[in-house]
Amino acid sequence: MEKFNEERLREFDGSDPDKPVYIAYDGKVYDVTDNPLFVDGVHYEHTAGMDLTEDMADAPHTDEVIGELKVVGEYEG
Repeated sequence: MEKFNEERLREFDGSDPDKPVYIAYDGKVYDVTDNPLFVDGVHYEHTAGMDLTEDMADAPHTDEVIGELKVVGEYEG
C-alpha cells in the first residue's frame, strides 16, 4: 500500500484534473475523486489533499461515512 506524508498528500487536492482526489483520516488515505460531496476537492470548508482527522470532531455525521470510501494508502503525517 502506498505511503503518504503531508507534502505528498497535498498533490491530490483536486486542483489537477489529471490526478485523483484524496483525503487522509485516522492514518489512512481515501479516494474521494468520484464522491459528489467533494466538488473540485472541496467539501463544505474541508479541502482534499489534507488530513481531516481532527475536522471529523465537528462533522454532523459519524466517521462511518469514511468507511464507505476506498482506501488507497497509509498516512504518516
